[in-house]
Amino acid sequence: MDRRSFTLAALALGAAPTLARPDRLGPIPPSILQGPWRTPENKVRDPFRHPEESLAFWGLAGGMTVVEIEPSGGYWTELLAPFLAATHGRYVAAMPGDPTAFKARYADEAVFGDIEVVPFDAKSGPLVPHGTADLILTARNFHDWMWTPGLVAKYLTDFHAALKPHAILAVEEHRADPRAMVPEARDGYVATGYLVGEVEGAGFRLDGRSEINANPKDTKTYPFGVWTLPPTRRTHAKDQAPTAGFDPAVYEAIGESDRMTLRFRRA
Repeated sequence: MDRRSFTLAALALGAAPTLARPDRLGPIPPSILQGPWRTPENKVRDPFRHPEESLAFWGLAGGMTVVEIEPSGGYWTELLAPFLAATHGRYVAAMPGDPTAFKARYADEAVFGDIEVVPFDAKSGPLVPHGTADLILTARNFHDWMWTPGLVAKYLTDFHAALKPHAILAVEEHRADPRAMVPEARDGYVATGYLVGEVEGAGFRLDGRSEINANPKDTKTYPFGVWTLPPTRRTHAKDQAPTAGFDPAVYEAIGESDRMTLRFRRA
């Protein structure tokens, strides 16, 4: 066992786990799911994000080169980076803006490995050298990109260039279905047909879809769009006072959004 794998085992709350797929649900072992480096804010989301099942569905495996798009609060970073470090893989975070705080947060190479950060915006260049990524993960991002003309097409072109032939594009997104998508998905909910059409039009094929992250309680009709629900929990519009009579408990009981979980392969 190399130094990184040994450190992961030592951090596993006194356990002595193995990284050799000990769980029938997927590749992420308890030593990482329960890792003390995971923030309480992210751990509490596991019942809604279904990390074991989702990563297994998307096809994560040890030794991969994985590019995570806009990791934001680090939910997937806390799982992917330690797993890839321990299995001799490579984790790359593609993100806009100044990466200083992100790098500082995941600076412990014994746990997270040598995390790489690359620029990701409307003018950014290649994510990784052409055809070298095994898996690209984008979670809850498409609705934001739709607000800028040409951005979805630009990013899908970047993903196609980065992935190996037949490699995986993993997508999680708030689902508008069965109701119609509002223009530009301004409430955060994207139609499955729209998303699949855009991705397949960029040189991918839909390889699988899952109901892992479905939520039948989600009515998709909220005063502040999907951001009314956890984890954002918005209670009022920007620069305005909270809405009179607003009861956040109603939305807390719904939980996180109803989401499509899709797996595409690069042609």
